Amino acid sequence: MHLKVICLTGGLASGKSTAATFLAEKGANVVYADKLGHQVYDPGTQAFREVIEAFGEKIVAEDNHIDRKLLGNMVFGQPDQLKKLTDIVWPQIRRLAELEIAGLDAVYPDGIAVLEAAVLFEAGWEDIGDETWVVIVDREIAIERAMYRDHRDREGVERRLDAQLNNDERISKSDVVFENNGDEQQLIDQLQQEWGRISS
Repeated sequence: MHLKVICLTGGLASGKSTAATFLAEKGANVVYADKLGHQVYDPGTQAFREVIEAFGEKIVAEDNHIDRKLLGNMVFGQPDQLKKLTDIVWPQIRRLAELEIAGLDAVYPDGIAVLEAAVLFEAGWEDIGDETWVVIVDREIAIERAMYRDHRDREGVERRLDAQLNNDERISKSDVVFENNGDEQQLIDQLQQEWGRISS
């Protein structure tokens, strides 16, 4: 008996968070890569030291934490700088995710864990799970949703979408695909079906 691990991903405004919340309500233990991503920047960690070495002391704020906004501005639209950062951070996030999943496996060997990660494929983490699930949405709907939700202008949203993998790339690497172009209930119905399959 071992913990069943689902890798869950999706692009901007795809409904990935809605899917993760639904699975958590059903009893899955959700591991959020984004939360782990915050932890790896904590003062005293290996990534904290390496990031400062790579990008300089100027990214350390007065409270001795890395100014992630400043760091983000330094790497956005700079592929070589971004790679330098992700080469430091992604392996550390993976290590924390694997530790958390191993801990869950020890306590809930017959349970289900979900690794929710926006950059799942970019980071090469899909091999952590037994299955990979992706939530996709048409580009135009994603733009409208993100503009409404994040109060961003269209250009800013399009730039963020362009920096991500497209739907075709995600679909080609996934075991289960959820289309989320309709209302939330349609997504929930699809999730319910797959949950029934893996939890029975």
